[in-house]
Amino acid sequence: MIGRLRGIILEKQAPDLVVDVQGVGYEVAAPMSTFCHLPAIDEEVSLYTHLVVREDAQLLYGFATVRERLLFRSLLKVNGVGAKLALTILSGSDVDDFSRSVQEGDAASLTRLPGVGKKTAERLIIEMRDRLKEVSGAMGLKPVVSEAAKLAGAKDEAVEALVVLGYKPAEADKMVKVVDGENLNTEELIRQALQSK
Repeated sequence: MIGRLRGIILEKQAPDLVVDVQGVGYEVAAPMSTFCHLPAIDEEVSLYTHLVVREDAQLLYGFATVRERLLFRSLLKVNGVGAKLALTILSGSDVDDFSRSVQEGDAASLTRLPGVGKKTAERLIIEMRDRLKEVSGAMGLKPVVSEAAKLAGAKDEAVEALVVLGYKPAEADKMVKVVDGENLNTEELIRQALQSK
């Protein structure tokens, strides 16, 4: 696996560049977030890389930071997201903004990214939320949780608890929705949902 390249930029035309490393020219695709910070042609560059091996090609992707590469690798694990879309996502959003959108469940801001439709945005939120928690330390991110997300989390936990108590999922969901759950934690939601029954 090629994890890092340091060499001289021979060519660059977004999103592709050629880096000469001791006489070998590596073709590298980079997101715009990296491309905008590249030095001029004939100057030295250092990139973190990810190699994708397919039946018909070996593709090398380059990133200015470890955080970008880590997010790229996490995006590749999402069902329906390939290297091209992952690169497009990184080109249209920086790591912090993307992470914030996922953590807050903001599908609207994700659909503004090129190539990301409503279904893909929802899939990204669902599948990336846990992955971002796993890699947040390495990415230097602090979890961002809005008040709406906290309330939604408390309601989801209350529904799950009621299901464990023997209620059907639809019935548990209905019981929690009946409760005026503004500013209530999970325990208070459960208590009031049971009292309203």
